[in-house]
Amino acid sequence: MNEVLRKIQLTGIVPVIKLDDAKDAVPLAKALCDGGLPCAEVTFRTEAAEEAIRLMRENFPHMLIGAGTVLTTEQVDRAIKAGATFIVSPGFNPKVVQYCVERNIPITPGCSTPSDIEAAIEFGLDVVKFFPAEAAGGLPFIKAISAPYVNMKFMPTGGINASNLTSYLDFPKIIACGGSWMVKDELVKEGAFDKITELTREAVNKMLGFELRHIGINAENEEEADKIAGSFEKLFGFVKKAGISSIFAGTGIEVMKQPYLGKNGHIAIQTNYIERAIFHLSQQGFTFNEESKKYDKNGKLTAIYLNEEFGGFAVHLVQK
Repeated sequence: MNEVLRKIQLTGIVPVIKLDDAKDAVPLAKALCDGGLPCAEVTFRTEAAEEAIRLMRENFPHMLIGAGTVLTTEQVDRAIKAGATFIVSPGFNPKVVQYCVERNIPITPGCSTPSDIEAAIEFGLDVVKFFPAEAAGGLPFIKAISAPYVNMKFMPTGGINASNLTSYLDFPKIIACGGSWMVKDELVKEGAFDKITELTREAVNKMLGFELRHIGINAENEEEADKIAGSFEKLFGFVKKAGISSIFAGTGIEVMKQPYLGKNGHIAIQTNYIERAIFHLSQQGFTFNEESKKYDKNGKLTAIYLNEEFGGFAVHLVQK
């Protein structure tokens, strides 16, 4: 998977945009960035698409901007010249795909049949679009059609919204979902960019699913840790369970056997997708303690601390 597609995977959601007037491009891009999604697929369904891409790139150079509904090689040229970094097409057009592949332009063509997928494989692609996702059978269809193609990943678009987003993203062969529920036409036309920011932030929060996992308390030694955990057990019935470096009281209180990160202790926040969470928090300027990373037996990241402390507490992310 190339760098652009990897960044799309970490972003998780690709807002699919149709602009009738290029003047809306900059405030819309700002609304998306403010909501935590510095990413957009600007569709070539209107004449404003090319200029919209140019304005977005000019004003928000850090954004991941692609061109969607690309049907011809001429549109590819226009999109790339305007500043697009990836191309999305609704179907599998061999001419457009070959044109992009020969020029090292990332492209995710629409594929909804085994023949389409095998054609994409012939061109060396490892990510394709699945459109229209819900109308074409949704997640069950993707699971069925993807089974023979172990190295192929999918980016479904069409009918995806806040309520079914994570069910798609939970499937390992889906790298990201395209959607327009946070950038509806009527909101853009009304200039309701604050509402777009709100919906975008809600979408990101829904995807990441942050929840409190437990509170960690620093004790000076094992004896003190046992005493503290025992107090929670006596008071609230939180059963003690001793581990190598800490003692839990129930599942919500962890008492460290010796001082660890954080002046007072730590707060564990669980998330649906830890690597996406790291990416999105990094976009906000937070940094991470690379030495604190923990992995499971399959080599997947399960936990990492932020470098920042809050109220004397270190914070670490935990994969759900």
